[in-house]
Amino acid sequence: MTRRLISSGSSFERDIGFSRAVVDGNWVFVSGTTGFDYQTMTISDDVAEQAEQCLRNIEAALAEAGSGARDIVRVRYILPRAADFAPCWPVLRRYFGAVRPAATMIEAGLIDPRVKIEIEVTARKPPAHRHTEHGDS
Repeated sequence: MTRRLISSGSSFERDIGFSRAVVDGNWVFVSGTTGFDYQTMTISDDVAEQAEQCLRNIEAALAEAGSGARDIVRVRYILPRAADFAPCWPVLRRYFGAVRPAATMIEAGLIDPRVKIEIEVTARKPPAHRHTEHGDS
Protein backbone atom coordinates (compact mmCIF):
# COMPACT_ATOMS: atom_id res chain seq x y z
CA MET A 1 0.00 0.00 0.00
CA THR A 2 1.32 3.40 -0.90
CA ARG A 3 0.56 6.80 0.50
CA ARG A 4 0.02 9.62 -1.98
CA LEU A 5 -0.51 13.30 -1.27
CA ILE A 6 -2.86 15.44 -3.36
CA SER A 7 -2.72 19.23 -3.48
CA SER A 8 -5.29 21.68 -4.79
CA GLY A 9 -2.70 24.41 -5.17
CA SER A 10 -4.24 26.38 -2.31
CA SER A 11 -1.81 28.67 -0.54
CA PHE A 12 -3.29 27.40 2.75
CA GLU A 13 -1.80 23.95 2.15
CA ARG A 14 1.69 25.37 1.75
CA ASP A 15 1.37 27.93 4.54
CA ILE A 16 -0.07 25.55 7.12
CA GLY A 17 1.56 22.29 5.99
CA PHE A 18 -1.20 19.89 4.93
CA SER A 19 -2.54 18.13 1.85
CA ARG A 20 -5.97 18.58 0.28
CA ALA A 21 -6.22 14.80 0.35
CA VAL A 22 -4.19 11.75 1.31
CA VAL A 23 -4.63 8.44 -0.49
CA ASP A 24 -3.67 5.48 1.69
CA GLY A 25 -4.38 2.19 -0.03
CA ASN A 26 -8.05 2.22 -1.01
CA TRP A 27 -8.92 5.04 1.36
CA VAL A 28 -9.07 8.73 0.43
CA PHE A 29 -9.06 11.26 3.26
CA VAL A 30 -10.00 14.76 2.12
CA SER A 31 -9.11 17.61 4.46
CA GLY A 32 -11.67 20.10 5.65
CA THR A 33 -12.41 22.00 2.44
CA THR A 34 -13.77 25.52 2.22
CA GLY A 35 -15.76 27.30 -0.46
CA PHE A 36 -12.77 29.19 -1.82
CA ASP A 37 -12.22 29.02 -5.56
CA TYR A 38 -8.55 28.08 -5.26
CA GLN A 39 -7.75 29.39 -8.74
CA THR A 40 -8.79 32.94 -7.87
CA MET A 41 -8.71 32.67 -4.04
CA THR A 42 -12.17 34.25 -3.93
CA ILE A 43 -15.18 33.12 -1.89
CA SER A 44 -18.91 33.83 -2.16
CA ASP A 45 -20.81 35.49 0.68
CA ASP A 46 -23.65 32.96 0.24
CA VAL A 47 -23.40 29.80 2.39
CA ALA A 48 -25.12 27.56 -0.20
CA GLU A 49 -22.75 28.78 -2.93
CA GLN A 50 -19.85 28.10 -0.57
CA ALA A 51 -21.15 24.55 0.00
CA GLU A 52 -21.34 24.02 -3.77
CA GLN A 53 -17.74 25.22 -4.21
CA CYS A 54 -16.59 23.06 -1.28
CA LEU A 55 -18.01 20.04 -3.06
CA ARG A 56 -16.46 21.01 -6.41
CA ASN A 57 -13.10 21.28 -4.64
CA ILE A 58 -13.66 17.91 -2.96
CA GLU A 59 -14.70 16.29 -6.26
CA ALA A 60 -11.49 17.55 -7.88
CA ALA A 61 -9.38 15.96 -5.12
CA LEU A 62 -11.36 12.72 -5.29
CA ALA A 63 -11.00 12.56 -9.08
CA GLU A 64 -7.24 12.96 -8.79
CA ALA A 65 -7.29 10.10 -6.26
CA GLY A 66 -9.24 7.83 -8.65
CA SER A 67 -12.46 8.18 -6.70
CA GLY A 68 -15.65 10.23 -6.80
CA ALA A 69 -18.54 11.56 -4.74
CA ARG A 70 -20.37 8.23 -4.99
CA ASP A 71 -17.48 6.65 -3.01
CA ILE A 72 -17.81 8.93 0.03
CA VAL A 73 -18.55 6.97 3.21
CA ARG A 74 -18.29 9.77 5.79
CA VAL A 75 -18.85 13.53 5.65
CA ARG A 76 -18.37 16.18 8.32
CA TYR A 77 -19.88 19.62 8.02
CA ILE A 78 -18.45 22.41 10.15
CA LEU A 79 -20.27 25.73 10.31
CA PRO A 80 -19.75 28.76 12.56
CA ARG A 81 -23.56 29.13 12.70
CA ALA A 82 -25.74 26.02 12.86
CA ALA A 83 -28.61 28.14 11.45
CA ASP A 84 -26.70 28.32 8.14
CA PHE A 85 -26.88 24.54 7.65
CA ALA A 86 -30.46 24.26 6.36
CA PRO A 87 -29.87 26.59 3.37
CA CYS A 88 -27.15 24.12 2.25
CA TRP A 89 -29.41 21.07 2.26
CA PRO A 90 -30.55 21.29 -1.39
CA VAL A 91 -26.90 21.37 -2.52
CA LEU A 92 -25.94 18.54 -0.19
CA ARG A 93 -28.93 16.45 -1.29
CA ARG A 94 -27.83 16.77 -4.94
CA TYR A 95 -24.39 15.39 -4.09
CA PHE A 96 -25.28 12.89 -1.36
CA GLY A 97 -28.97 12.00 -1.79
CA ALA A 98 -28.18 8.67 -3.44
CA VAL A 99 -24.88 8.07 -1.62
CA ARG A 100 -26.17 8.68 1.92
CA PRO A 101 -22.78 8.73 3.74
CA ALA A 102 -22.50 8.73 7.51
CA ALA A 103 -22.59 12.42 8.47
CA THR A 104 -21.95 14.85 11.30
CA MET A 105 -22.62 18.59 11.52
CA ILE A 106 -20.57 20.59 14.01
CA GLU A 107 -20.97 24.23 14.97
CA ALA A 108 -17.50 25.67 15.54
CA GLY A 109 -15.40 28.72 14.78
CA LEU A 110 -13.42 28.58 11.53
CA ILE A 111 -10.06 30.10 10.65
CA ASP A 112 -11.38 32.84 8.35
CA PRO A 113 -14.52 34.90 9.09
CA ARG A 114 -15.51 34.76 5.40
CA VAL A 115 -15.86 30.96 5.60
CA LYS A 116 -19.41 29.88 6.40
CA ILE A 117 -18.99 26.13 5.88
CA GLU A 118 -16.14 23.63 5.75
CA ILE A 119 -16.64 20.06 4.56
CA GLU A 120 -14.40 17.05 5.21
CA VAL A 121 -14.93 13.62 3.63
CA THR A 122 -13.57 10.11 3.68
CA ALA A 123 -14.01 7.90 0.63
CA ARG A 124 -13.17 4.32 -0.23
CA LYS A 125 -11.87 3.91 -3.76
CA PRO A 126 -14.06 1.69 -5.94
CA PRO A 127 -12.94 -1.65 -7.32
CA ALA A 128 -11.03 -1.11 -10.58
CA HIS A 129 -13.66 -3.01 -12.59
CA ARG A 130 -16.42 -0.54 -11.75
CA HIS A 131 -14.76 2.21 -13.80
CA THR A 132 -14.20 0.00 -16.83
CA GLU A 133 -17.57 -1.79 -16.78
CA HIS A 134 -19.73 1.28 -16.34
CA GLY A 135 -17.48 3.97 -17.76
CA ASP A 136 -18.01 6.27 -14.81
CA SER A 137 -15.79 7.78 -12.18
